[in-house]
Amino acid sequence: GTKRVKARQGNRREQSPNFAGRENMPELPEVEAARRAVEDNCLGKKIKRVIIADDNKVIDGISPSDFQTSILGKTIVSARRKGKNLWLELDSPPFPSFQFGMAGAIYIKGVAVTKYKRSAVKDSEEWPSKYSKFFVELDDGLELSFTDKRRFAKVRLLENPASVRPISELGPDALLEPMTVDKFEKSLAKKKITIKPLLLDQGFISGIGNWIADEVLYQARIHPLQTAS
Repeated sequence: GTKRVKARQGNRREQSPNFAGRENMPELPEVEAARRAVEDNCLGKKIKRVIIADDNKVIDGISPSDFQTSILGKTIVSARRKGKNLWLELDSPPFPSFQFGMAGAIYIKGVAVTKYKRSAVKDSEEWPSKYSKFFVELDDGLELSFTDKRRFAKVRLLENPASVRPISELGPDALLEPMTVDKFEKSLAKKKITIKPLLLDQGFISGIGNWIADEVLYQARIHPLQTAS
């Protein structure tokens, strides 16, 4: 039989014993909320000003000046997401791509965007925040910033973000590309590892992180140490 995971009173997102000490981070809901905010507020607008942080730990593989030159004057035509990765499709490549890491977050000035609590910065006191890594002003005056106060995020400029790592190695997106029940059951039948690490494997299903895995298993009354098969 299965064991129900007991959550401590007042902490229903307690981590399972085998992952004690692992920090939570932005997961599918926060990145999808950012994507929808961009989609609702930024599409069809031209980038008229760009500020890219001089931080080669986060800004990956390109100088700030080259990044700025490459997207200035471009129009945002869509916002795409797979797993915990977001990218902006412009009217021509290359496209800005964001891997949120431990504390990445999208801010749009004057727009409420859901974000993971530990990602939050005080944008009301300083704009753009000192933690801003990517800032654009659009032709209608709207301003967007990607912040990361922990510096584990990656911001890249790519011709086709979906075709390169890490996005190219991701499994089906938990929200946008859900498996059928039959396919999911067949996939589980082949797995000899415990269920929680499997759910956290981005090559199996993308977008699920620590707190979502805990919540899924709690609701399903499945112990995280139970073998997946």
